[in-house]
Amino acid sequence: MTKNLTAGPPVRLIIWFTLPLLVGNLFQQAYAVTDAMVVGRLLGVDALAAVGASGSLQFLLFGFAMGASAGLGIPIAKAFGAGNLPAMRRAVAAGVMISAGIAVAIVLVGTLGSATLLTWMGTPPELLDGATTFLRILFSGAVATVAFNFLSAVIRALGDSRTPLLFLVIASVLNAGLVVVFISVFRMGIGGAAAATLVAQAITVALCLVLIVRRMPELRLRRCDWRISRAEAAESARLGLTLGFQMSVIAIGAAILQFGINGLGTDAVAAFTTAMRVDQVAVTPLASIGIAMSTYVAQNRGAGQWWRIRHGVFRTSMLAIGLAVALGGAIAVFGTGLVRLFVGDGEDRVVAMAHQYLILNGSLYWVLAVLFLLRNAVQGLGSTVVPTIAGFMELFARAGVGLLLVERLGFLAVCLAAPLAWLGALLPVAIAWALKRRQLVRNERRDAREVLEVAALQAAVS
Repeated sequence: MTKNLTAGPPVRLIIWFTLPLLVGNLFQQAYAVTDAMVVGRLLGVDALAAVGASGSLQFLLFGFAMGASAGLGIPIAKAFGAGNLPAMRRAVAAGVMISAGIAVAIVLVGTLGSATLLTWMGTPPELLDGATTFLRILFSGAVATVAFNFLSAVIRALGDSRTPLLFLVIASVLNAGLVVVFISVFRMGIGGAAAATLVAQAITVALCLVLIVRRMPELRLRRCDWRISRAEAAESARLGLTLGFQMSVIAIGAAILQFGINGLGTDAVAAFTTAMRVDQVAVTPLASIGIAMSTYVAQNRGAGQWWRIRHGVFRTSMLAIGLAVALGGAIAVFGTGLVRLFVGDGEDRVVAMAHQYLILNGSLYWVLAVLFLLRNAVQGLGSTVVPTIAGFMELFARAGVGLLLVERLGFLAVCLAAPLAWLGALLPVAIAWALKRRQLVRNERRDAREVLEVAALQAAVS
């Protein structure tokens, strides 16, 4: 069901739009958590570390697809907010073509280059075969992953955050069952975890397409919708590819950091893997609010509701900061217990390093909350340059830690990498939002003058 975010109390709308996103993103994290728990418990710490060693490459390629899907959803949300359904469908058609090209590129690069890239990253020899197998299987089904991300972004752009939730729940339940069957029954090893994810996503893509055809007529593309103007194609490509590139830039920094972690040995890789799984679940509420903000801002931008943008961003930022402080406290109290779910007995060193990571990151979740909110607000206003600059700031922070500090400070440097990246990225984003906010105020005053002039003209005529 579509939802117009240009009318009604802004904060209430954002919260209700965020809740299904939050639940859906939690289920999406269940993919990674389930894989890690089953692999770690059934196949051992080395297999868990092999999955972790592949994480930065997954982020590099699939992160590009996720960023591109978010960018492709912005012109769709803008057209929907303006009530221009033909333009909305043309934006969807442009997104389909761009997404298809991205999927093919990921399949080729991922399946053919995984072993080489892992070697360049200094992956420990005992982890290389397992990580390569996992990645090749996962990337071979990139079409399903890209399709799911794009379809979810399209549906969210129309204000519907519940339908993507439904399919994420289905995919997560399927994945949880299949990964156990593939590993423990069919004895597929580490490749079974990747195969389970692919099968689950392919099924949900098929279900999503059936739903769109039957119940979402505004998204049914006609022949004329494929006649996209150069300006429309350029806008979709600019937003999609730029935001995809932004995510890849961040992922390159993560890959360089992974290089430094690999040099610390298998225990460090396993500790980072488990800590990241817990950390990603903890920050999911903050990321979900950020995604909601992008759609909210884009729709209100299309409708020319400048005051609603300012009001929504400010009030939601206050809410997100409070939530971030609570999450940081929870991770400090329960982090160790959660980490132990991923590893067997006798891995006290892994648990201690992972808990150190969670304590240091959780204390600065409030910085991440502000970054998510402001970056998505700026993106919703159509800006791509500043988020890209922020991405480079994250790249420099993570790469600098991986190349310069890990050797000197050991795992402590790994723990500091993400907070330093958040602080570096927040600086340009905060400056950009301050400038955008001034422009929104000017737009409000201009529109108010125009209303007064029209009213005066009507009074004079009458």
